Amino acid sequence: MTTLNKTSRRDFIKISSITSGGLLLGFSWFSAHAETPVIINEANFTGDLGFNSYLSIGTDGTITVFSPNPELGQNIMTSFPMIVAEELDADWTKVKVVQAPLDTVKFDRQLTGGSGAIPHSWKRLRNAGATARYLLIAAAAKRWNVAATECTASNGFVIHAKTGKKLGYGELAEEASKLTVPAEVPLKNRKDFKIIGSSVRNVENKNIITGKGIFGLDFHREGMVLAMIQRPPAFGTKIKSVDAAAAKTMPGIIDVVTFKNNVAVVGKSTWEIMKARKAIKIEYEKDGNIESTTDHNQLFTSLLNSDKTTVRRKDGDVETVFKSADKIIKSEFQCHFVPHNPMEPMNFFAHVRPDGVELVGPTQTPASAREAVSKLLNIPEDKITVDITRLGGGFGRRLKYDYVLEAAELSSIIKKPVKVIWSREDDMMGGSYRPAVRYRFEAALDAKGNMIGYKLRGVGINVNNPTREDNFPSGAVDNLLIDSVEHVSPITTGPWRAPVTNFLAYAEQSFLDEVAIAAGKDPVQFRLELLQKARTKPAGAIKYSIDRMETVIKQAAEKSGWGTKKGVFQGFSVYFSHQSYVAQVCEVVMNGKTPVVKKIYAVSDCGEVINKSGALQQVMGAIVDGYGHAMYGKLTFKDGVPEQMNFDQYRLIRMKEIPEVEAHFVDNGIDPTGLGEPALPPTGGAVANAIFKATGTRLRDQPFIDEPLFKTMKGF
Repeated sequence: MTTLNKTSRRDFIKISSITSGGLLLGFSWFSAHAETPVIINEANFTGDLGFNSYLSIGTDGTITVFSPNPELGQNIMTSFPMIVAEELDADWTKVKVVQAPLDTVKFDRQLTGGSGAIPHSWKRLRNAGATARYLLIAAAAKRWNVAATECTASNGFVIHAKTGKKLGYGELAEEASKLTVPAEVPLKNRKDFKIIGSSVRNVENKNIITGKGIFGLDFHREGMVLAMIQRPPAFGTKIKSVDAAAAKTMPGIIDVVTFKNNVAVVGKSTWEIMKARKAIKIEYEKDGNIESTTDHNQLFTSLLNSDKTTVRRKDGDVETVFKSADKIIKSEFQCHFVPHNPMEPMNFFAHVRPDGVELVGPTQTPASAREAVSKLLNIPEDKITVDITRLGGGFGRRLKYDYVLEAAELSSIIKKPVKVIWSREDDMMGGSYRPAVRYRFEAALDAKGNMIGYKLRGVGINVNNPTREDNFPSGAVDNLLIDSVEHVSPITTGPWRAPVTNFLAYAEQSFLDEVAIAAGKDPVQFRLELLQKARTKPAGAIKYSIDRMETVIKQAAEKSGWGTKKGVFQGFSVYFSHQSYVAQVCEVVMNGKTPVVKKIYAVSDCGEVINKSGALQQVMGAIVDGYGHAMYGKLTFKDGVPEQMNFDQYRLIRMKEIPEVEAHFVDNGIDPTGLGEPALPPTGGAVANAIFKATGTRLRDQPFIDEPLFKTMKGF
């Protein structure tokens, strides 16, 4: 793999398609303005340009864009160049994108998480494309001795309509590189977009299908060794003794190393290592609390009744309103731990040398990983390079870098380049999980069915704040109290796709439906009334867009034919996360006494949709993920040990269980907001509310499969 921090002339020319000359345009990820372009050719290229992120146009017309953010399926390696190509008026068949290595000097926010890559880069990429187009038009006008205003750009050519002259970008690249970059360039009107908003195939599809795509598990370096690590099977334990004598004599085994709380088996092949690891005899002893899932049920009850809470938001006089309420609705919702289960288990390559460290592999946070390795090994960060492979899924797991530290520390001990590989069991037993959480909701209604009081208390395992205190319906209820309690556990937890909101949205939206029915109101109309209250008589700060939420609600109701279908039971849900708004309607039909989810409608407001095909896949994937985990996802612990260790024990949604998904997008022309995560949170609530409509049974805990409604049904 090429390390671009110290780019050789041969590597750079090969990657960027700049041969005898061309335009290299640097553009800053910090200021969103283009930098002065430089001409690249065999004569003057020294190998260290000092450029930041850039686009280049070779003399053959090829346009190359470096993508700094890790690609794990969110489609940014296609969307990034689409934005540039749109403003550039490029021939899409001439555009390619290359994964950039970690470089915190040249790139900003070089991570994948929080659905933030496109929102962060939108204007920067547009400016880069528009600047290059400006320079190419100016170069053509100069050559033809005509006014630049008489020239237009289209599909990789600059055209002078009056004379019929036409030049390709590759023919103009060298001349364009010698011109002065303007301080500002006009951007396209969105009505003129040709590429943005269209459906474009993922640029990596062919490589992935043909096996040429390089994931972390595919990476190979001549001379490297392989390693697997035995970690404590129970959270809250540590190594007491290790007997590795038998393992060390097995074929293909190079060494067995104990470090920290790990025992690493180093060898020549994965199979030989896996066999040897089973031969190691390790004795463990207690190291802190050892918890079982059954302990948490009683713990949650105790914490929900605790007076040692942290108040997150308080509006009005909650205590008085609840004392005088005509009706009070109270419900609790709980979820289990859930593993991330990316198809590619954790892995990373590390080579610790006397002169520095080379790291290669799949990570969502390369800068944080490098910083952690620097502190661990006491090696300056500028001596550590990080190359990012494609990620075989992440869902938040690869925001952490424990597996990177393992590889780096092991390499420093054995003095060899090593790739550490986790098995599926390692991934599920030693991973970082979505926290187990319980919520208690209370609502106070007056005699007219108006919600005059609202309480939410959240309790989470290793979650400082399991609420989103400023999300809807905050601001729409005069008297509101949201607080939380945390329990610190040895079971490691971390971000899981749409952190916190992945379960909170289900609980909240299920509860709001329950309140609406208690108030004698249609669930959709109930939410619209609350939004109208927030608009006309807000209670405290409003930190969401009332108009955007109202729009997705109304469109989802319209697209789904809300309340007009016979023999179909509909459930509604709407949620705001990652600056985007998604409303969903789930449709359930009864097969005898069994409720069957047949279809889910989704209306998303994520601002400008870059790639329609990619956006559809993101929404459909998020809905399948949200429904599957709400229905089946469950990881339990007994004496600190995960009870589900592989897919034969951990239930995932099956192909035949996936409902039809109909996705729509609000066309409002605003700058893009998040999309990788926002369609997941509303799904559980829409499904649960539809099942209630069909059966009269409220689903209060996830996974739904454990609820009494499904316990006696075949097929679950």
